[in-house]
Amino acid sequence: MNRCLYSSSFSNFLSAEDNSIFGLLCENYHGEALTTTREAWLGEISIMKEVLRRLNCDGQIIFEYDIPRLGKRIDVVLLLKGIIFCLEFKVGEAKILEGDIDQVLDYALDLKNFHKFSEEHIIVPVLIATKNNRSTENIQMSVYDDRVVNPLVTGGDGIYNLLSEVLKAFPNEPTINSNWIISPYAPTPTIIEAARSLYENHSVENITRHEADKVSTDRTIAYILQVIQDSKRNQKQSICFVTGVPGAGKTLVGLEVAIKQTYQGNNEPVKDEGAVYLSGNGPLVAVLTEALAQDNFKRCRERNEDKKITASRREVSKSIQMIHRYRDNMLAKIKNPVENGVLEIDPHKAVRMEEAGFGEVEHVAIFDEAQRSWTHKRLAEYLKRGGTYGNKLKVPNFPMSEAAFLIWSLDQREDWATIVCLVGGGQEINTGEAGIAEWIKALNEKFPHWDIYISPKLTEPEYAEGKVNELLKNNKNVTYAESLHLAVSLRSFRAEKLSAFVHSMLSFESDAPAIYNEIKDKYPIVLTRDIAKAKAWLHGKVRGTERTGVLITKESARYKPLGIHVLPSGDEHAVHWFLEDKIDTRASNYLEDAATEIQVQGLELDYTCVLWDADMRYANGEWRFYRFNGQTKWVEQRGDTESKVELMKYMLNAYRVLLTRARMGMVICVPYGNANKSASGYWEDSTRLPEYYNGTYEYLKSLGIEEI
Repeated sequence: MNRCLYSSSFSNFLSAEDNSIFGLLCENYHGEALTTTREAWLGEISIMKEVLRRLNCDGQIIFEYDIPRLGKRIDVVLLLKGIIFCLEFKVGEAKILEGDIDQVLDYALDLKNFHKFSEEHIIVPVLIATKNNRSTENIQMSVYDDRVVNPLVTGGDGIYNLLSEVLKAFPNEPTINSNWIISPYAPTPTIIEAARSLYENHSVENITRHEADKVSTDRTIAYILQVIQDSKRNQKQSICFVTGVPGAGKTLVGLEVAIKQTYQGNNEPVKDEGAVYLSGNGPLVAVLTEALAQDNFKRCRERNEDKKITASRREVSKSIQMIHRYRDNMLAKIKNPVENGVLEIDPHKAVRMEEAGFGEVEHVAIFDEAQRSWTHKRLAEYLKRGGTYGNKLKVPNFPMSEAAFLIWSLDQREDWATIVCLVGGGQEINTGEAGIAEWIKALNEKFPHWDIYISPKLTEPEYAEGKVNELLKNNKNVTYAESLHLAVSLRSFRAEKLSAFVHSMLSFESDAPAIYNEIKDKYPIVLTRDIAKAKAWLHGKVRGTERTGVLITKESARYKPLGIHVLPSGDEHAVHWFLEDKIDTRASNYLEDAATEIQVQGLELDYTCVLWDADMRYANGEWRFYRFNGQTKWVEQRGDTESKVELMKYMLNAYRVLLTRARMGMVICVPYGNANKSASGYWEDSTRLPEYYNGTYEYLKSLGIEEI
């Protein structure tokens, strides 16, 4: 694999003809380079030859070095006297833009975090606006103690002097590995970055980790694809249950299975063997769809293709859909009203749906966060009044849960079908979410001919309340496979034991302090009672285009006195929050709107602030749960009914979700509350008494979490 378009020693670069170097750049470029790109290359070649002649030393020069995680290339890399220079050119430009500085800093940070032969060396990001006539005067190492120099800026005429000053500042650096270009590269992409790579290249092999001591998603993907092939060959129906710790890559597995099954190594989809990735998580689908559509649109414009953003969105939506949209398209095909509790396809409706572009379901369907499928009660009530998605059908007396109906839909394939259920333990966060038990009950009662492939971890208490073994004891079609469990969190490349710490903390297990001590140096977790300090900590950590944000549970209620607003519902708000540039007030980085567990589940940020309100409080060795009445007081929720027990579980899971969203570090803010009283002796704010927060703060502090 070519990691760059051109590389050479300084001496060979200087002796080569400009046209020869330019020809190699064009030859190694995939596709035809735009005129602006070709002109930029010629300018960079000329400038770098002049600079290197004046430096009069040897090293290595690399043009267009690939950064797969970011889907971009570094214009020029210089390996010079033990220092790695990342040069980003803006040929013909005079202005220094913050976005351009962020871009070159992103390159440097990617090399530092994920490029093995760079991790011990000084890395210097340099932005070169060729017509700019000023240069950075102070060369300073970053405050983060990671040997990345603060970004430098200069014009075309200032490069030599700037490089010379850097060499003077850092003499006697160790020699860089001669195989630097082909260094092991092991990034952990965000789900958005991974999805972009998948959609463009049908593979994520260049941007995922493959370390021998880690559980690889490759094994899981290979196992699922084999089950699919066996089902096709034997004309069978099958279902796989995949488990994993938070951030283990379940969504990535689902997306990659869908893409690989659909394309099977070809540029075009394989006819009648496709797969669709489905999620009940509206914000996740919306964010992924918009990110991929924007990326596709941008790439088409770069290729001078006439394509509208709406066309890109339609294209992406074929592969990624809301479960509810998929479900309602199938509902539009059934005989209505339902007779005797039996669902049947209405042939005339099916023909009309096919003519409208909604034909037979795919052979393979991947259901992400399958534990969030709706109960029979919730789905029946929804259909009784008429839905709000898709076709807005009214179907009275609907006989099935959502899980059962989704299996029934794939069961309509007369040849073969495979369902992949991606299951997050302890992540049911909404009333009416059935959990994984409903899937198994449906298989036992209505679809006994289906082959079941199951992760052994599905038998543990956090899944279906530990009842899976009992539910499956009489089912003869069950195969247990270790390959269907993802045990290592990939979200936090700095602390793969983050999920274990969060679990221990929420469960009051004795090993929580030890796990914290093990991860805190690489993955900072800090504590504060001051939201201003929390925001300052976040601002001090985030660099380049890294994303940060404030998180809060949907049951939180008394955050306005802290200057925090909750992100409005509606998927479009989540899209802006996750995707807009940091200068946009709608972006997460502005730290004004706090997102809830509903909006962030399945997605991630680099740094987070978890704002811990009075809805879940520590007292006497247990969590106690409260809901605000919207007026004057918090009302404790006690487990005296099944629905309240369920609600308390959801409230605990909400914090589990929030505490596992950050890739690089987080601050937990437990407010002081308001201890002030009026002149007459009444509480100034009886809804935020210190006692509502103090227990939680003291418990977290007792675990050793450092306070800022």
